[in-house]
Amino acid sequence: MTSTLATYERRDGIGVITMDDGKANAVSLAMQAALSSALDKAEADEVPIILTGRAGFFSAGFDLKTIAAGGKDTVDMLNGGIELAMRLLDFPRPVIAASGGHAIAMGVFLLQSCDYRIGVHGSHRYTANEVAIGMAMPLSTIEILRQRVTPTALTRSVLLAEVFTPQNAVENGLLDAVVDQDELMNTATTLAASFSALDRAAHAHSKRRLRGPVLAAIRDGLARDNEAWRAQFLK
Repeated sequence: MTSTLATYERRDGIGVITMDDGKANAVSLAMQAALSSALDKAEADEVPIILTGRAGFFSAGFDLKTIAAGGKDTVDMLNGGIELAMRLLDFPRPVIAASGGHAIAMGVFLLQSCDYRIGVHGSHRYTANEVAIGMAMPLSTIEILRQRVTPTALTRSVLLAEVFTPQNAVENGLLDAVVDQDELMNTATTLAASFSALDRAAHAHSKRRLRGPVLAAIRDGLARDNEAWRAQFLK
């Protein structure tokens, strides 16, 4: 176990990381620490992982109270969220996202950092809503989106803050599959078990070859984003 915000459990050779803050699974500094600890355990166990949330929410993004307060915690939280996404992108074993609800802002960026993404039928939203709430889209998160969503969905996400649904998320590249809510974890577990048969070294090396340029672009964007965040929040 890690903390009540994010728990880790090993089940038959699969690591299950569950986010649950009792609300919208904000990617706060505390949630980031809990997720990092859970990922440490999964990496030590050398198992594929399922990253999931609570019913109704994968994650609604960063903690808005921290952003409103400004200061070092805000800058650390923003940087930490992107670093967490990069760790998922570079995780040496397969990563499955089992999203039982909304994925918004940093939540949708974490979703796009997993190898296989499963959503559920319903009225759930997947959106990078930065422009809608008066924020310029960070350079780093544009790169996170770019490597997964379709070119047309990228434009609509970054510039128009389009809200995607389970009905159109697969065709636009935000999800790989959509199932009924009661099938979510069984589907994710079956996939994780099948991915366990993959050659570990080949998977890890192939992931680095595929995502090396992506991670470099995200790091470059994050360095520039950090300068802007420091200027904005460390006044």
